[in-house]
Amino acid sequence: MSTANRETPPPAAGRAGMKKELPEHFKDYRHVWVFIELERGQVHPVSFELLGEGRKLADKLGVELAGVVLGPPGEATWHAVAEAFEYGADLAYIIEDPLLAHYRNEPFTRAMTDLLNTYKPEILLLGATILGRDLAGSTATTLLTGLTADCTELDVDADGSLAATRPTFGGSLLCTIYTINYRPQMATVRPRVMAMPQRVDKPVGRVIQHKLAMAEEEVVTKILGFLPDSQSAKANLAYANVVVAGGLGLGAVENLQLVRNLASAIGAEYGCSRPLVQKGWMPADRQIGQTGKTIRPKLYIAAGISGAIQHRVGVEGADLIVAINTDPNAPIFDFVHLGIVTDAIRFLPALTEAFTRRLSPHNRDKLAS
Repeated sequence: MSTANRETPPPAAGRAGMKKELPEHFKDYRHVWVFIELERGQVHPVSFELLGEGRKLADKLGVELAGVVLGPPGEATWHAVAEAFEYGADLAYIIEDPLLAHYRNEPFTRAMTDLLNTYKPEILLLGATILGRDLAGSTATTLLTGLTADCTELDVDADGSLAATRPTFGGSLLCTIYTINYRPQMATVRPRVMAMPQRVDKPVGRVIQHKLAMAEEEVVTKILGFLPDSQSAKANLAYANVVVAGGLGLGAVENLQLVRNLASAIGAEYGCSRPLVQKGWMPADRQIGQTGKTIRPKLYIAAGISGAIQHRVGVEGADLIVAINTDPNAPIFDFVHLGIVTDAIRFLPALTEAFTRRLSPHNRDKLAS
């Protein structure tokens, strides 16, 4: 659940009844940092989402918000710095070094821990991506500080303690975790959990450059090359504007084609609930929910999905949620915007045909003939 932060207060009492004077050396730790994830020249969008959330925390604390950029010397690294300012950073810390051209745990952990030990932020936020999770874990372990993973909500108490909320017990409960006795306080947040802030054109502000105290000979991991990765075949659920998903209510694996047909008709991504991945009906990169992808589309259509809490956590950020289910008491109807009580197997083809007629003049003429 978390690393080295076991001082979770009793939920009923909160922290009001256990507030204590923070250690004197905590006063040396100030400001909120966000790791700007840069890989192969591109900033991961979760970094901008975290800048938006970090801005709220920094304003509450009355401190500065900083972006942390680790990368090779060159234009891409400085472009990431510029984007950090455009999404709300007050200043940026940057380490440029050829060892940081591609992600390897040893040089990135050395760079991050050196920055943290030198400049002492009180909070560090990272994206819960493959890269971010790896870096967060090794950094927290090296510093012997607390790390709360996969947070769904962040806040700060009056004493500056980070309140990091995450699902637990398979998503059936939410717990708020505090790192009381250690600094910095660290948390990871999955992509699309937090809203994307507004980008504002503004010049690059204060930048603090730092050197990486490491040589290639000290790095155990060596990069021999990159194998081509067919990204076009992978799901892009997290940043899709429209998503259609199916669940166990569809009854059989062949009925998932109804979901794909609707997605194709409206230019949407398609996915599924966790049980379908467990059955082997869809690959894991199509799973939506707490243990899959978190999505924030403009429209989400769920067909035959009951709506357990772990699924709700992954979709409740959608602007419009439409659910189709035969069970009027299904949990999903507790949080959707539009619920349709009917058999999805019969309803999806009719909905696909209606969208096809509406959206494609060519298909409309073809169907009418």
